[in-house]
Amino acid sequence: MNGELDYKNFRHSAAFGKRIEYYVIGLMLKEGLDVFLPMVDDDAIDAVIKKPDGSFVEVQIKARSKYVKFGSAALFAAIPHEYRKNYWFVFYSERMDKMWILSSREFIEKSVQNKTGEHKGIHSIWFNGKNTREKTEHVKPQFEKYLVKNFNRILNENPDK
Repeated sequence: MNGELDYKNFRHSAAFGKRIEYYVIGLMLKEGLDVFLPMVDDDAIDAVIKKPDGSFVEVQIKARSKYVKFGSAALFAAIPHEYRKNYWFVFYSERMDKMWILSSREFIEKSVQNKTGEHKGIHSIWFNGKNTREKTEHVKPQFEKYLVKNFNRILNENPDK
């Protein structure tokens, strides 16, 4: 029975990213966005959005589970990325129930990049801080401007400016 439980936990965590990806895509569809899904995800593109002007942008969705260690609710690490034109990131923290949208350029500017070692070039971004006395997590002030409740940034802004 214990082996079965471990398998179920693995299956839960392994499928979490895909479940949240579809959750976010569902929110996009609910707002009326024209969403196209690639058949394979081998180029860090989870969705392609057709904007009202007829242009297209690519979207990468990243998620953190409510079960991550305290203080890490909105820590997104080990992300390989180089600047990409017409590209957005959507970050979602399940525990905080918060979503951030950053362009490729904003992500590069605001993330931390490993400069040396085996993981050179890999990016991380930590949207939340924590209060250990009160056992609470909060959005760091420098990332509040990227908090969103809808996808207007993707529809109305140019990610390359």
